[in-house]
Amino acid sequence: MATAAAARPMTAEEKKVIFASSLGTVFEWYDFYLYGSLAAIIAKQFFSGLDEGSAFIFALLAFAAGFIVRPFGALVFGRLGDMIGRKYTFLVTILIMGLSTFIVGILPNYASIGVAAPVILIILRMLQGLALGGEYGGAATYVAEHSPQGKRGAYTSWIQTTATLGLFLSLMVILGTRTVIGEAAFADWGWRVPFIVSILLLAVSVYIRLSMNESPAFTKMKAEGKTSKAPLSESFGQWKNLKIVILALIGLTAGQAVVWYSGQFYALFFLTQALKVDGATANIMVAISLIIGTPFFIFFGSLSDKIGRKPIIMAGCLLAVVTYFPVFTALTKAANPDLAAAQAASKVIVTADPKECSFQFNPTGTVKFTSSCDIAKQALAGRSVSYDNAIAPAGTPATVTVGTTVITGYTVKGVSKEEAAAKKAEFDKGLGDALKAANYPAKADMAKFDKVTVVLILTYLVILVTMVYGPIAAMLVEMFPTRIRYTSMSLPYHIGNGWFGGLLPTTAFAIVAQTGNMYNGLWYPIIVAGMTFVVGMLFVKETKDVDIYAND
Repeated sequence: MATAAAARPMTAEEKKVIFASSLGTVFEWYDFYLYGSLAAIIAKQFFSGLDEGSAFIFALLAFAAGFIVRPFGALVFGRLGDMIGRKYTFLVTILIMGLSTFIVGILPNYASIGVAAPVILIILRMLQGLALGGEYGGAATYVAEHSPQGKRGAYTSWIQTTATLGLFLSLMVILGTRTVIGEAAFADWGWRVPFIVSILLLAVSVYIRLSMNESPAFTKMKAEGKTSKAPLSESFGQWKNLKIVILALIGLTAGQAVVWYSGQFYALFFLTQALKVDGATANIMVAISLIIGTPFFIFFGSLSDKIGRKPIIMAGCLLAVVTYFPVFTALTKAANPDLAAAQAASKVIVTADPKECSFQFNPTGTVKFTSSCDIAKQALAGRSVSYDNAIAPAGTPATVTVGTTVITGYTVKGVSKEEAAAKKAEFDKGLGDALKAANYPAKADMAKFDKVTVVLILTYLVILVTMVYGPIAAMLVEMFPTRIRYTSMSLPYHIGNGWFGGLLPTTAFAIVAQTGNMYNGLWYPIIVAGMTFVVGMLFVKETKDVDIYAND
């Protein structure tokens, strides 16, 4: 049966199902990722009451809020999808997503309505997350249940392209708007345009989805009276199903998620925040890599029909573990060679009494650093300078060593505002002069920016994404029976991608802020991907030959 399915061409109905499901999901991802692509501007618009570094991290936390609630959306809409059907459930999800995105585009900023602006923004992000929690499982299940045996990897891989295409579409709309109206106007009001035009995408998506039929597997099950009356308790209250949910999370989606977000979001943030590449150039480089890499979703999805889903996903996780540090080091040399050269020639070392050093992650901006250690580290973080840590004798002020130059830190405990301001000015001048003398660049020199190498590196990261992501929809669908499929596959997918993946930028930057080394944020995806590789290899079974119609 699998051979016959693989040999025949795709039918007109199958093409319509894939096109309609994929197009709607592209628009939904477009809505969701606009925020991530514009995080730096949103930080200034909605969190302007904080210092620049804290505002950016808080904007990332608001971005993460949408990911945190995704599993709850999976539970709510997964349950509906298994009880009343796939089609109407993800029609509701796209309405919630589209309207939330449009409202972000017209939402007054912090300067206009104060603290209400970020509060409403976070609520809208959470609504987006709830909608996306119900969207993906519905689309993947819908397409898989229309796919013939032996072609599910190929057919569902089109759904897997939608996240990347949605990100690409958001980058293109942003770049187009920036080009037409200019950077100053875009930063002031033009950033709203991509959010507002999403209402047109919503109208197209709703029209397309209204014309779709219910999936044959669900229709057959409903006609036979086999639909689940309690999909949540069946999925998570029975150990035989719950253990598969847990394995799907730890042995598949957690590693897939961190590889996905490292390759497509962390790479973008790394270029702009750590390597000081201007936002427009960084977006163009990522967009080009997405164009080159996206067809590999289809390639690896189709390949998984032949050799299995598991070996491809596991290989992607293993390659991430082994290559992330050398690849991101190479990215530094290609994108900002002056920074790489300065780091190699003149290492920066903070020597301080450990008792003086507190946790550097300060997303709310309410912590006022007063010790010489904290002040020195904050000054370096503000300049995106990596540093090593050394221990000083107890009670001595922190020092910053740049090459052979030593700058002594200061404390503001028990001193007047005037004296503190004078000490800050003296320290900042000394640190700035030392960094300049050691050739630490204030921003990337675009004349030395190696575009070809940067695109090749980013494309490699995207190909790793396609390896872990291309086959995973088919594999998740095949792991669960039809009656609880929408619910069961949605939860591990969205915990993996919403929590392990969505929190990656915030977690990685917190690690960097604490340790001082701009590469240390990579430990997070490496450890999670390594965990998935080990658990997946030992406990997750291959699923490509499962008959999902018999799996009830």
